[in-house]
Amino acid sequence: MGEKAQRIQQLKDEREAVQKRTFTRWMNVFLQRREPPIEVYDLFTDIQDGRILMALLEELSGCQLLYRFRSSSHRIFRLNNISKALAFLDDRHVKLLGIDASGIADGTPSVVLNLIWTMICISRQVKEVTAGLQRHLSSSLSSLSTSSYPSSSDLSPPPNDIGSYFCSTLPSKGKKAAKDLKYHGKSIKTLLRWVQRCTSKFGVEVHDFGRSWRSGLAFLAMIKSINTAWLT
Repeated sequence: MGEKAQRIQQLKDEREAVQKRTFTRWMNVFLQRREPPIEVYDLFTDIQDGRILMALLEELSGCQLLYRFRSSSHRIFRLNNISKALAFLDDRHVKLLGIDASGIADGTPSVVLNLIWTMICISRQVKEVTAGLQRHLSSSLSSLSTSSYPSSSDLSPPPNDIGSYFCSTLPSKGKKAAKDLKYHGKSIKTLLRWVQRCTSKFGVEVHDFGRSWRSGLAFLAMIKSINTAWLT
């Protein structure tokens, strides 16, 4: 091997080592939250049986996966564990380019690092979406009376529930998105309770966002609740 080739390989190894340390620290931040805590010491080795991967996905998503884990030294069972974890991501439309169960079971650096980087990107996207929702709701409600309107905290997922939000907002293939959007359902219920508080002042009952609005009374009651001057 020539001097230039050796230098290229050295730089590649150094970059891989930096990524390995950085990704390991990132994983341990989430895994330390578990009871009992889990710690990754050697990323390329510890991930090979699928247990660490399933535990990390549980922390990121709020979904249960480890009940499907089967401890065994046999390669076929390790592959099965990893395949279940990858299927969980694939069902939620996460692109797994160049990532396969065999590469993870073998501890292939490029495959393992690619997988963890994909999961880091997912966690960032979830945080950005959550923060965006909170900013949007805060802006929309800032000019309204806090005594009559729900606060942004009522409609946005709790900070410690980001994982559950991720789990519910990435629907599995073959299922209707509406059934899996638990966060959306909670927001609708919160909004309905607020509407009921507003319309009840004028003796108008609202039970849903369908039939209750056909007569127009609920709409008029809402307008009057917001600003009585609009109906004078």
